[in-house]
Amino acid sequence: MPTVDADLPFNGTPEEFSAQIFGAAEPWPAGDADAQGLELRPFRGVRFAPEAVGDLAAVTTPPYDLIDAGEVERLLASDGHNVVRLILPPGDADGYRRAAATLRRWLAEGVLIADEVPALYIYEVHAGDGLHQRGLIGALGLRPESAGVILPHEDVFPGPVRDRLALMSATGANLEPIFLVYDGEAAAPRRTSDLVEAIADRTAPLVEFHGRDGTRHRLWRVTDPAVQERLAAGLRECRALIADGHHRYATYRALQARHRAAGDGPGPWDYGLALLVDSARHPPRLGAIHRVLPGLAPETAVERAKAAFRVTELQGGLQEAVKELATRRPAFLLGGGERLYLLTDPDARHLAQAMPAGRSERWRRLDTAVLDRLLIARLWGITADERTVRVVHDDPEAAIEQARRAGGTAVIVNPLSVADVLAVAAGGERVPRKSTSFAPKPRTGLVLRLLDLD
Repeated sequence: MPTVDADLPFNGTPEEFSAQIFGAAEPWPAGDADAQGLELRPFRGVRFAPEAVGDLAAVTTPPYDLIDAGEVERLLASDGHNVVRLILPPGDADGYRRAAATLRRWLAEGVLIADEVPALYIYEVHAGDGLHQRGLIGALGLRPESAGVILPHEDVFPGPVRDRLALMSATGANLEPIFLVYDGEAAAPRRTSDLVEAIADRTAPLVEFHGRDGTRHRLWRVTDPAVQERLAAGLRECRALIADGHHRYATYRALQARHRAAGDGPGPWDYGLALLVDSARHPPRLGAIHRVLPGLAPETAVERAKAAFRVTELQGGLQEAVKELATRRPAFLLGGGERLYLLTDPDARHLAQAMPAGRSERWRRLDTAVLDRLLIARLWGITADERTVRVVHDDPEAAIEQARRAGGTAVIVNPLSVADVLAVAAGGERVPRKSTSFAPKPRTGLVLRLLDLD
C-alpha cells in the first residue's frame, strides 16, 4: 500500500508518484480468485430528494474537473442546493469543513435522502449527439495496479490527490463516481450486460431528467440480492480500464492506505464509488485533446517541422482538413495563421532519437507520444507546462481561434483508439498526459456514497 500521511507529501516525478499510489509493484495474493477479480458491491445510495429540490438538472453537474471558475460562480448563483457546494469548496480546511457541514445539513433537512437498503444502480445517459450509454454504479473493490484488474492509463499528480483526499476525509463520502470501461464480449460479462439491458428496458426508472446541454439521464435501483449477485458475478472475470477519474481513484487508494496504516483493518474505505460500462455494448466516445502553443509563431512551427515531417499546405477549410487528418496516423494539423498545414510521415531516425528508452513499440506509435516527444520537445524545443502548452478538448475551431488570438500555433490531433489505450495500460504503461477525453461522463449528484452508511 502507498505510504500516506495527512498532507500526502511526495517529492518524486509524476511517474514515480503514480506507480506508488496505484500500487504498480504491490504484492497481491495470486491464488485468491475473489481478491483478484473485479468486484462491484451494493451500497446505500444517497440521492437528492426531487420533492425537496425540484428539477435535478438544477442541482447536478458535470465532474468537478470539467467545471471552470466562471461556471462555479454560475452554479452557486443558480440554486442553493447545487452539488457544486460539496464537490468544489475553496481548497482550504474551512472549505472542506464547510462542504462536510453542508452535506450533513442537507441530510438532516431531507434535501438528500439515503436509500434504506443497499442497491446497485443502473445509469443511462443519452447525449445530445445521439450517443447512448448504460452502466452499473456500485462500490468498486480497490485493487493495486499489480493485480491487473483495474488499469490506469494516465499519471496523476500529488496536488489534485491531496485536494480530493482532504475533501473525502472531511465529508466521509465519495461524492461522484469514477468512470471505468470493461470488455463485455466474453460469456460471463455478457450475461451481466444482458441483465443490465433487460432491467432498463422492462422497468420504469427511479429518476429521469433532461440536462440543459440536451442530455437525458435516467437511474434505476436494483435492491434484490439475488439480482445483485447475478450482476456482480459476471464482472468477477473482467478487468476494467479507468476512463475518467484517475485522481479520484488514486484518492480512494490513499484513503484506504491511511486507514490501513491506522490499524483500522477492512472497511468501507476498501471500496470507491464507480460507474462500470461495457465498452463492447456501449462504446464510449474518445475525443481528441488539441494543443495550443501561444509562444510559437505559426511560420516558425511550420518551418521547424519540415526537419522531420512531410509538410503539406492545405487549400480547403478546417472541416475538410480535419477529415484529411483522420485518414493519416501519426499526423497533425497546424493552424493559427492564415493557412492550414498537414504534417505526415515522420522521419524514422528523428523518431528513434526523440523517444525515451524502455517504451514499447505501441507507446512509441501513439500520436500524442510523437507530438510531445518529437514535435513539441525536439523540433520546437519547448518544455511543456500549463503556460507554454494549453489544451482544448474536442473542438478544432476553438483551438485555432485561441491560437490566433495569442499569435501562436494550434496543433489539431486525431483521437486515440480505445484499443490502443487499453493495450498500453495492460502493458503497465501510461499514455502521454492529456491524450484522452472519454465521454459521456457520469453526472455528478445523482448518487453519492457515505462511508458510514456502508
